[in-house]
Amino acid sequence: MSVKPRGSLIRDIRRARKMSLRELEAQTGLNRGYLSRVERAHIQDVGPEQVRDVAFALRVPEDLIADEETSP
Repeated sequence: MSVKPRGSLIRDIRRARKMSLRELEAQTGLNRGYLSRVERAHIQDVGPEQVRDVAFALRVPEDLIADEETSP
């Protein structure tokens, strides 16, 4: 299963929290290049674990930053 992240919203929330991509990388364990591509919608399908990690780091509900799960 994959999830479609709302990249621009993730970026807006991250910036509102004054968090750099490097800080988000440190908190999620996800590569900042990957996170940047997600934010810019270059990656449009991610695993639910990645969404969960980003949501936890940003302190928001998972369903706020991602659309419903889709089949592979």
